[in-house]
Amino acid sequence: MDFDFSDDQEQLRDAVRKWVDKGYSFERRRAAVEAGGFSRDAWNELAELGLTALTVPEAHGGLGQTAVDAMVVAEELGRGMVLEPLAQAFIASAVLSEFGSAEVQGAWLPRIASGEALVVLAQQERKARYRLDVCDATATAAAGGHTVSGTKSIVAAGDQADAFLLPAQLDGKIAMFVVERSASGVATKGYVTQDGSRAAEVVLANAPATLVTTDGLAALELAVDTGIAATCAEAVGVLDKTVAGTVEYMNQRKQFGVLISSFQALRHRVADMKMQLELARSMSYYASLKLGAPAAERRAAMARAKVQLGQAMRFVGQQSVQLHGGIGVTDEYIGSHYFKKLTQLEMAFGDTLHHLGEVSARMQDTAGVFA
Repeated sequence: MDFDFSDDQEQLRDAVRKWVDKGYSFERRRAAVEAGGFSRDAWNELAELGLTALTVPEAHGGLGQTAVDAMVVAEELGRGMVLEPLAQAFIASAVLSEFGSAEVQGAWLPRIASGEALVVLAQQERKARYRLDVCDATATAAAGGHTVSGTKSIVAAGDQADAFLLPAQLDGKIAMFVVERSASGVATKGYVTQDGSRAAEVVLANAPATLVTTDGLAALELAVDTGIAATCAEAVGVLDKTVAGTVEYMNQRKQFGVLISSFQALRHRVADMKMQLELARSMSYYASLKLGAPAAERRAAMARAKVQLGQAMRFVGQQSVQLHGGIGVTDEYIGSHYFKKLTQLEMAFGDTLHHLGEVSARMQDTAGVFA
């Protein structure tokens, strides 16, 4: 099997990396964090690069590219710890393309492609604990459509988004809806998260909603799996920069008159960090390649990938801080921000322990089939 990237994918990687290096400096990122963790200007720049249109079908003004192309982009954005949630465009385009009616697709996909509409997934509820089948939000039929009531937590850029893609109970079954943030009955409370990005609590009280599909659980699983693949790719970019920054520091820091990079014990620890990076990279490729697989196979692959990525993020982040010493946790040093980013990514779309349980449960189910 050929795992080499195509020339177009390498050109895409190069274009995104140049934007991150030249247009999204650490200073610009810090300013965005201080301003609330989201920059509409930066989002518009991503749209101008064509990244919001990357996975939107060509029939709706998109580029119609694959999950591997999205992985390439997410990895490069991870290198710059870009705050703006481009993964949400991948999620929304995947769900609407797969499950939305022609009318819903026509209303939203062109706007997602152009960057005009930021549509974000709002699925997390307080008591769900990463379980997708736990949903207290309710929907009822109303004149001309539906209304939704409920509360969603930790919604990416929730008070800046133009619309939410959210699950709610309809006639005893989870369905998927689109709700505009400007609709009546929608209230948001935004805040800055640990890694500096923006999230919000979203409260809906009989808010007008557009039905995407009554097969909401299947749509939600696809949404989360797309988010996991993007998270894994983003984490690889963060891990890569964390390892590189640690090596650079060790080649400058002296102790007892010699560079600490000459200490064999520390060199072994860096070697272990690099090994975890490459394991993470391989599983990120695996996750993206499995996005097109049947649902059960796809879900199992995402759980395996998230376990490996979670372990790598925790190990590399902690080793980096220890090898840096006190400077590794100071706000002025970029390394501490990579550490915080890794910590938050490890918990996104289900933490390591949650997905380890998913992997274990699927192995037990398989063992039962062959018993």
